[in-house]
Amino acid sequence: MLATRALADGFGLEAEGVDLAQLDDAAFADLERAFYRGQVLVVRAQQLTPAQFVAFARRFGPPEPHVIDQFHHPADPNILVLSNRVEDGRPLGLADAGTYFHTDYSYLEAPARATLLHSIEVPLRGGDTLFANQYAAYDDLSDAMKRRIEPLLAIHHYGNRDNVDYATRTVASVLTDAQQAKMPLVTYPIVRAHPMTGRKALYAVSGSSCGIVGMPDDEALALLRELAAHATQAQYRLAVAYGAGDVVVWDNASLLHSATLTDAAHPRTLWRITVKETRAAGRASGVLAAVFG
Repeated sequence: MLATRALADGFGLEAEGVDLAQLDDAAFADLERAFYRGQVLVVRAQQLTPAQFVAFARRFGPPEPHVIDQFHHPADPNILVLSNRVEDGRPLGLADAGTYFHTDYSYLEAPARATLLHSIEVPLRGGDTLFANQYAAYDDLSDAMKRRIEPLLAIHHYGNRDNVDYATRTVASVLTDAQQAKMPLVTYPIVRAHPMTGRKALYAVSGSSCGIVGMPDDEALALLRELAAHATQAQYRLAVAYGAGDVVVWDNASLLHSATLTDAAHPRTLWRITVKETRAAGRASGVLAAVFG
């Protein structure tokens, strides 16, 4: 039986006595159940090669290489290197992975099931990941608000809807024109039933959601900002700090998350893999041309 320790009231678990490179099917099944129960699962002090990390990630679902391909790991493009290190004037990884609350791959038709981070190099301070529990945020809405948003489809695009200034730190990671051309506009329900647990959660109400189908822009943005402010309150949050070798896995269908800034003087490197759900859940729609066209 897998031993776990609670990280906070309501969500977040740390698995104890686990070697991710040596998991048999029964042990992984226990770990996966803990993942869906805890929404964030932390496994401390692992020593994984790139191949072992990818093999572990594949047990959750098919990896999707990040659109920012210049920072793919040389051993496997499914790994995105996150790092503030610079060598000969060239960044060795993506320094800013989203310092605002968002949901990974909510801008793709096949959404993210899980994101996995493997901590390779730990800064002297900082570098936590913040999470916000979207099951609890949905549950605490008034019945009237639940009825209002239940039928609504949010429009998503790659980026931070509240900041498009590329000179700042809270813009989404900047894409080249070729990378941007690969990014669709998609729609998702604002209230989404989790594909594995069936529980309802607010979905990506902060970050990539930039409009609501059939709703005037000002009204849509006001509602999305109201929901985002509610969904990221302190009572729904958990901060996870990393030690060397730690692996953190989180459930994108039931969480928002945000990176935190680190001092460039303190090196930090992580490997990241995001795996998709096995069925597309978002969809492009002809209405998008009318909204953005």
